[in-house]
Amino acid sequence: MRSAVRVFGKNRVSGLRFASTSSKSPIHKSSATLRFGRSAKSGYSAFSFGKKVITGGAFLVAGSVGIALISQFNDSVENGAKVDMTKPKVSPTEVAKHSSPKDCWVVIEGYVYNLTDFISAHPGGPAIIENAGKDVTKIFAPIHAPDVIEKYIRPENRIGPLDGTMPDDLVCAALTPGETPEDMARKEQLRQSLPDIDSLVNIYDFEFLASQILTKQAWSYYSSAADDEVTHRENHAAYHRIFFKPRILVNVKEVDTSTTMLGEKVGVPFYVSATALCKLGNPKEGEKDIARGCGESDVKPVQMISTLASCSLQEIVEAAPSKEQIQWFQLYVNSDRKITEDLIKNVEKLGLKAIFVTVDAPSLGNREKDAKVKFTNSNGAKAMEKSKVKESKGASRALSSFIDPALNWDDIIEFKKKTKLPIVIKGVQCVEDVLKAAEIGVAGVVLSNHGGRQLDFSRAPIEVLAETMPVLREKKLDDKIEIFIDGGVRRGTDILKALCLGAKGVGLGRPFLYSNSCYGKEGVKKAIELLKDELEMSMRLLGVTSIDQLSEKYLDLSTIHGRTVNVPRDNLYREVYVPHEPTQF
Repeated sequence: MRSAVRVFGKNRVSGLRFASTSSKSPIHKSSATLRFGRSAKSGYSAFSFGKKVITGGAFLVAGSVGIALISQFNDSVENGAKVDMTKPKVSPTEVAKHSSPKDCWVVIEGYVYNLTDFISAHPGGPAIIENAGKDVTKIFAPIHAPDVIEKYIRPENRIGPLDGTMPDDLVCAALTPGETPEDMARKEQLRQSLPDIDSLVNIYDFEFLASQILTKQAWSYYSSAADDEVTHRENHAAYHRIFFKPRILVNVKEVDTSTTMLGEKVGVPFYVSATALCKLGNPKEGEKDIARGCGESDVKPVQMISTLASCSLQEIVEAAPSKEQIQWFQLYVNSDRKITEDLIKNVEKLGLKAIFVTVDAPSLGNREKDAKVKFTNSNGAKAMEKSKVKESKGASRALSSFIDPALNWDDIIEFKKKTKLPIVIKGVQCVEDVLKAAEIGVAGVVLSNHGGRQLDFSRAPIEVLAETMPVLREKKLDDKIEIFIDGGVRRGTDILKALCLGAKGVGLGRPFLYSNSCYGKEGVKKAIELLKDELEMSMRLLGVTSIDQLSEKYLDLSTIHGRTVNVPRDNLYREVYVPHEPTQF
């Protein structure tokens, strides 16, 4: 089966070419600007695999989405309960006996748990059954916060410490659906020979490198979008229909990129947007490295933390190295409002500065790249019988069982009463809803279509922004609500265009996933540096020295809605974009 992660025919993207690291390496043709060959600075290895690959679904995984949904499990237990190592030890033979849907035990980090009652309620139920009676540590640890067991598995279901180790055939290897050990070895070899981070010159470099070293599961989850991915591509393409009108002979010796967001002074007008499951790409540190990268950078951009983060909220907050850095929380509203209310209280307690309520996901979008990976084994054959595939496909969409599809405007009004923190609505896609948000008095909205991952053929946020601001100004609401935007942003010029149109802040999600996956916190810092440098340079060339000077007068918007108009080809974007693959047989 062909890999969904392609090695480009000419090994070329924005000056990147790969040097052969061995005579057997499938990647060769060196002599270019960037090359594999130096030791990676990331300091961690993404993969762990043995001689035998255990196929099947992952424990607590509904495909790729839902991996972190254990934190949304309704029947949570009191925080702080620890595993009891004084309980009688459990033999591997005894564990192996409990391998059915009605009697399901698993081993995690040397401890045995009974998940029988958990299966029917959790979106990863079919996957748990697949691995009943086994040691699932290698597919659990990389993608779950360390405290999830303490919080969500009841003490009576913590059987006891394992006596010895499980046999090799009952130890699950790291989850790498659709890939062979040889595939994983090749990717690990590439990871260990990443280019020197200082040789990277733009955000696309991170995306290309990530496409080569991430597991097929991680890459498919991060890069996937809805249906034919038209909106995903359009989010970026729309920026290419906007042109600048620079002013000359302006003293631009000193340029200030600082601004305010939600009443807080920030060093740059862009922020790290919330993304789930960072441990798929950075298994050891996940979102913690994003917190470190933001805090250690000179400008300390805001980090928005996802409800579905693979590290605990407390871990991420504690990882922040600077008291000056700001963190926001992205909230998925649970059908059980008590869970959401408790989560809001915890957000306040931990000192986050705002709550961004996601409103564009009443159900999960049809992300086909991601869906296809879940149902293939290393030989490209179907990993499960049709009946099981049907079950798992339903489980992969189980996000809707945790995120309330009944969420409405009245709920937003109630949330405002529950917290003193600013409430921002994330996922607004038309002017009418911006006006409604302003009417009920939220602090802001994020114009966003979830990175093209929800409803395909939704309009690009930058287009919606261009329509929104004139209406707000006409109704004298532009100073009553802050407008943020995300989706398709890859350059400092993209950020600058959004700011000229009136955006208060600009979010980037995937670029920081990729930089974090490749180089950890150093990658995050480098991505911030590249974007800031591009923004500063573009401000100088535009003829402005501060964010408050920006306005529509610096833009030519005559072709912004012209989707049939020829626009300049974005070669870098097209080179790193990986399209759908047809079904293999």
